[in-house]
Amino acid sequence: MKKEFKLADRRIGEKHPCFIIAEIAQAHDGSLGTAHAYIDAVSKSGVNAIKFQTHIANAESSPDEKFRVNGFPQDATRVDYWKRMEFSKTQWRELAAHASDKGLIFLSSPFSMEAVDLLEELDIAAWKIGSGETSNLPMLKKIAETGKPVLLSTGMSSWAEIDEAVSTVRSMDSDLAVFQCTTSYPCPPEKIGLNLLGEFQARYECPVGLSDHSGTIFPSLAAIPLGADIIEIHTVFSKECFGPDVSSSVTIEELSQLVQGVRFVESILCAPINKDEQSRQLADLSRLFGKSLYTSRDLSVGHKLSLDDIALRKPGTGIPAKHLLDVVGRVLTKSYQVNAQLKSEDLE
Repeated sequence: MKKEFKLADRRIGEKHPCFIIAEIAQAHDGSLGTAHAYIDAVSKSGVNAIKFQTHIANAESSPDEKFRVNGFPQDATRVDYWKRMEFSKTQWRELAAHASDKGLIFLSSPFSMEAVDLLEELDIAAWKIGSGETSNLPMLKKIAETGKPVLLSTGMSSWAEIDEAVSTVRSMDSDLAVFQCTTSYPCPPEKIGLNLLGEFQARYECPVGLSDHSGTIFPSLAAIPLGADIIEIHTVFSKECFGPDVSSSVTIEELSQLVQGVRFVESILCAPINKDEQSRQLADLSRLFGKSLYTSRDLSVGHKLSLDDIALRKPGTGIPAKHLLDVVGRVLTKSYQVNAQLKSEDLE
């Protein structure tokens, strides 16, 4: 079992920075120009990769397929919608080249054998398997035969189905990452299922990821200390955009915040604190903020100190406040004015 692997020029696994994927899916609504615009925008966010979905309508769908979200008046059928989402091989090649020029790893999920062939001709760096294709074992086998890493979503699958998919991929000795994904748009917090990250790690001994549909950055940030090696998150220009995944997507600005947050959390996790060493480093600051024993009134030599004679005040450069009761009952060997710091050498 491989607990880490290489995806393009990046290492994926627990000892490496989280790999972050901006999922565009159908946010381009069939517009090639919009797809290119997403590449430009996403490249400024700091993510590692941009991902689309490669649909070839007649290869993946039939007139029997129903709309998940029926909000497309221009499309009489689901097949019509997928046709509107299609790009040609040349157009996909141009998108991949554009992503590369912008420093992004280009990914796209296939939804048919023909889409696999198309993307393989583009020499795609890895295969992201959508939740609806996890049980498509013939396609998984074809994909695994390419020898490229497989990023497997599990949104609609039982343990038995995931086991079958994992076994199919591993039968070709392909690198594998398993994603927790809840097929709910948008996904409420009680259905995110971050507990499954640890269960996937234990069961499959491979890198794990979160494919999030919550429409917020919070699950992805929470997933980092739980061991997520990869984050995939739907992205749109605006919550006012048109499309089936808008409510489950973050904006470009939120995507940038997510990247900053992930790197911030990683810095925290990579820098454990030793409290004793930290205390030594902050000794001067501790004295500045600490409290010492001060006089609360004028006191004459020979006076026996009581609680009413003593105040606790900054800075902590004198007798520490914790020794208050040790000083009560001691006798002054010199006189003190009010608001003066008591000295151990002046007490008997």
